[in-house]
Amino acid sequence: MLRSTRRVALLTLALINVFTLAAGVVLVRMLPIRLDMLKPVQVASRADVQAQPVLSNAAGGTVPTSSGLDGTLGSVLSSAVLGSGVSAVVTDQSGQVLWSRDPHQLGAPASTEKVATAVAALDVLGPSAHFTTKVVSGPGSSIVLVGGGDPTLAAGAPPLSDYPQPATLQALAAKTAQALKAVHRRQVTLTYDASLYTGPGLAPGWPDTYVTIGDVTSITALEVDQGRLTTSGAPEDADDPTNYRPRASDPAADAAQSFASFLAADGITVSGTPSTGPAPAHVGPLAAVSSPSLSAIVEQMLLESNNVIAENLARQVAIATGHPASFAGAAAAETQVLSRLGVSSGIQLVDGSGLSPEDKIAPAALAQLLTMAASAQHPALRAAITGLPVAGFAGTLSSGQSVFGGIGGAARGVVRAKTGNLSTVAALAGLVYDRDGRVLVFSIDADQVPAADLQQAADTLNQAAATLAACGCR
Repeated sequence: MLRSTRRVALLTLALINVFTLAAGVVLVRMLPIRLDMLKPVQVASRADVQAQPVLSNAAGGTVPTSSGLDGTLGSVLSSAVLGSGVSAVVTDQSGQVLWSRDPHQLGAPASTEKVATAVAALDVLGPSAHFTTKVVSGPGSSIVLVGGGDPTLAAGAPPLSDYPQPATLQALAAKTAQALKAVHRRQVTLTYDASLYTGPGLAPGWPDTYVTIGDVTSITALEVDQGRLTTSGAPEDADDPTNYRPRASDPAADAAQSFASFLAADGITVSGTPSTGPAPAHVGPLAAVSSPSLSAIVEQMLLESNNVIAENLARQVAIATGHPASFAGAAAAETQVLSRLGVSSGIQLVDGSGLSPEDKIAPAALAQLLTMAASAQHPALRAAITGLPVAGFAGTLSSGQSVFGGIGGAARGVVRAKTGNLSTVAALAGLVYDRDGRVLVFSIDADQVPAADLQQAADTLNQAAATLAACGCR
């Protein structure tokens, strides 16, 4: 009886395996062409040691033609809701222009500018770079909390679901308390040093309301949670891009006060109120914490269109290239780096996030940056592609995350793009698989949108992306 049962079980298992393999093959054959590049799982006969580019033009045949693209995309971008300042370009992965409309026209890019900031930071600093927040001993009984420009630093521990997991002042306080107790110090005064950056905290063209409506904080080398606050005014300790409450008005002072509270919880008495002052030179740290890798930070910045992260990364580019760590210095540094990479025209910056309407970028320049970041020749820039929002699924191209959250149709899942919007600007730049499985690069900017039509303008750019996804355009 046991042998018979065993034979039945083995036969049943074999039939299940055959059915599963057959179903897998049938499923692959039923997939649309853009997914048809997926293959049934196979056991490799040898190690696959040669990595291929993440994005590849697997489809053969004729590429989309200018007339074919104009017949479909051109009409969408002629909508009156986009205003009179529409410029756009579509290229293949090599950078060859397939269709364009005033591609070298300078226009306010809004947050699509963050692609330029990502590329500059990844190129200069490298994807594995980290930013350090430290504590050093000061004169007498003082210790100094030194901001290192970590844009992801949190006060307390964030939810485990947040990615990337940031460094925290809570962890830094625990390390500092341990170091102080080791030398029998249990009472200190606290100074904080945010002098890594210089110049004003708000860029040209930024109104003060940007802080009160939750878009950004005054940019400083020491802050926590990008200045986001709970309803009680405490640091939020969570990555919440939909928190539009007013942000911290003095983020460095708030960070220092949080740090003092954590020290007290760890048994270190902080006398008086934290005050600002310079850290002594050439003194080793009592304790330090480091940010996630730059590649992870870039992905977070692009996915949620994080303005504070963008401005900090622009400052880090300035520091690394010997420019002043100010808005003007960061803009000059980015421009210099991008020119060295081959994008020598079509970019005029005053900040790193695109929040200022005084920023100007041409669609041709953004398309060139995206092509570069997606190529096998620039692997260090890959996070500028992998961090792009995915239509209908992730980031500012998903429901409720921005005015572009309603994207759908043929764009769903096959468009990766950076969104951008100001009160009269709608912009979209990224990559799309077309109907035949080819990767196209596109950049569209409408910077003269009637303010009342902004949502309709965003919907129209979504439609343009969906048109490219559905189009063979020959």
